[in-house]
Amino acid sequence: MAASAEAGAPFRSGFACFVGRPNAGKSTLTNALVGSKVAITSGRPQTTRHAVRGIVHRDDAQLVLVDTPGLHRPRTLLGQRLNDVVRATLSEVDVVAFCVPANEAVGPGDRFIAGELARLPKRTPLVAVVTKSDLVSDRDALGAQLLAVCSLADFVDVVPVSAVSSFQVGLLADVLVSRLPPGPPLYPDGELTDEPEQVMVAELVREAALEGVRDELPHSLAVVVEEMIPREDRPADRPLLDVHVNVYVERQSQKAIVIGAKGARLKDVGTRARGQIEALLGTPVYLDLHVKVAKDWQRDPRQLRRLGF
Repeated sequence: MAASAEAGAPFRSGFACFVGRPNAGKSTLTNALVGSKVAITSGRPQTTRHAVRGIVHRDDAQLVLVDTPGLHRPRTLLGQRLNDVVRATLSEVDVVAFCVPANEAVGPGDRFIAGELARLPKRTPLVAVVTKSDLVSDRDALGAQLLAVCSLADFVDVVPVSAVSSFQVGLLADVLVSRLPPGPPLYPDGELTDEPEQVMVAELVREAALEGVRDELPHSLAVVVEEMIPREDRPADRPLLDVHVNVYVERQSQKAIVIGAKGARLKDVGTRARGQIEALLGTPVYLDLHVKVAKDWQRDPRQLRRLGF
């Protein structure tokens, strides 16, 4: 997302954190601003499980967006650790963007987050971002939502946006950049994220596995890439990367759901994930998926460590 630098204006660089309750549209907005997919998206809460950095390169600035897990009242040890990720990120960024959906009334979850933000140093500017504005066609209703959001905290700016229709996405970038300090670029030109490839591959598999699942299963899914190795004895013009992945669930009944009748669902997950992985890595991939049970891993410190939390 390019912007022309004003004559004599300093180059700016720094970090902006998106925070909000689960499923507030933070990851979709991150991808829209970066102009490429760096964060997986899903209609399921708690899709994002770690801080994902997306880098916006402009003529006048380098804006590093940090998409965080949804801040919430935790019911598991995993939930507590996801909240810890958000709080650690909030303490390190130059500007915080609080995302609230335009089509959902301000509620206890938003007020819980506002209370967390009130603990930040006063020097950290807060920007309110009213996401999913394309879902509200009534201007009066959108105006009422903007007023309700404004009452949550002392915001320096309020920006309604739609990542889907690109409504005011560029304006939001301008607002965030204006709050960054002068400084040189923090990442090489053209780099869109600092996520390790294995982490991104695991996330793409989890995104595919989340499609169409129900009830509590999305929270119980964890994905670990065990190995990524080039296939030996392949000609240089026909490479193949072997990617071995374990999908973990908490109960045997969940394993059956993920695999599906005669393995049909797992095959579909593999097909969709492989296409995304090949696009990411730029090489043909053989994706080897296995589903395993890690009983109650969300509440087990030892298993959480093994799964990367």
